[in-house]
Amino acid sequence: MDSALKIYQSLQLPGEIKKISEKVFDSEPLTSEDAIQLFQCNDMALLGFLANVVKKRLSGDYVYFNRNFHIEPTNICINHCKFCSYRRHQGQKGAWECSIEDILADVEKFTAKGATEVHIVGGVHPDRHVNFYADMLKSIKKVAPALQIKAFTAVEIDQMCQMGNVTIEEGLRILKEAGLESMPGGGAEIFDETLRAEICPDKTGSAEWLRIHSVAHKMGIPSNATILYGLLENYEHRVDHLNRLRTLQEQTGGFNAFIPLKFKRENNAYSKIKETTLIEDLKNYAVSRIFLHNIPHLKAYWPMIGKQAARLSLNFGVDDLDGTIDDSTKIYSMAGGEEKPSASSAELIEMIREMKMVPVERDTHYNILKTY
Repeated sequence: MDSALKIYQSLQLPGEIKKISEKVFDSEPLTSEDAIQLFQCNDMALLGFLANVVKKRLSGDYVYFNRNFHIEPTNICINHCKFCSYRRHQGQKGAWECSIEDILADVEKFTAKGATEVHIVGGVHPDRHVNFYADMLKSIKKVAPALQIKAFTAVEIDQMCQMGNVTIEEGLRILKEAGLESMPGGGAEIFDETLRAEICPDKTGSAEWLRIHSVAHKMGIPSNATILYGLLENYEHRVDHLNRLRTLQEQTGGFNAFIPLKFKRENNAYSKIKETTLIEDLKNYAVSRIFLHNIPHLKAYWPMIGKQAARLSLNFGVDDLDGTIDDSTKIYSMAGGEEKPSASSAELIEMIREMKMVPVERDTHYNILKTY
């Protein structure tokens, strides 16, 4: 940090950017206006520099990954999100519904390869309620008791609890007792209600998404948080989204990681929108890292942005490359993301080492399993 401070002190910065930079070095939380100014700043070297000041404060030179795989029980979904390339309706070509037996076969296959975490998300099915998913988790734990289960977005939990005629609190208790250990951050999209009404009109609202995560945190279920960026939002919308997450984190401390999710345009209603540039992606990581000072980890989801961009993101505040995946997700590949997404642990380790950082294998809760 001393060397970073000396570099900073040697820089000639505009007045407002200098004040914001001083806040970063003094560990002072940024205002929303500060964050908007950083988004409007085109000095990418400075943004990366400041983001890494925060990153080093939180995780030093460590960059985390895990051995994980995804299960997507169904792509049949009651919602009609216009940006989605994944959703199908019942009976439509390309729709699928995995049985619990199908899921257990995948669990056995991937745990035999050394996976330590399963990530379960999918469509919001019209007929499957909370007890079905609890049975799924119980069955997974019987087959692989050491496997950590990160499962179900707040949107999925909202619907499965309604289907089961239970409250969110009751539903989460049922799922936790069945084996749920943490939640992913999907379904957040963008919190601005006007934009949300346009891009995902029938999805769980922003206030309820935040409430479900708050309930989970208070029950001892940590979670991640996301944002969908690069669609119709502006910088003010992004900062409003970040600020709502930061406020909830102040109250609960339950978010493990923040994951910016880039809009991919293939096979959906917004296919004419140009995707964000790599520069914009890296800026989004940097500002997120600087502003979200109280969320400990920032993740680059490489199946979405590609391995080269993920590697570069490590210089813009990112300290987590997700995991090995092993070609077990279709959500982003169906929208134009990386085909057959898979990375060996050796490949992730090499990506991290190339950026002069320390590879760390973790579990779901960021306990260190091995340092390389």
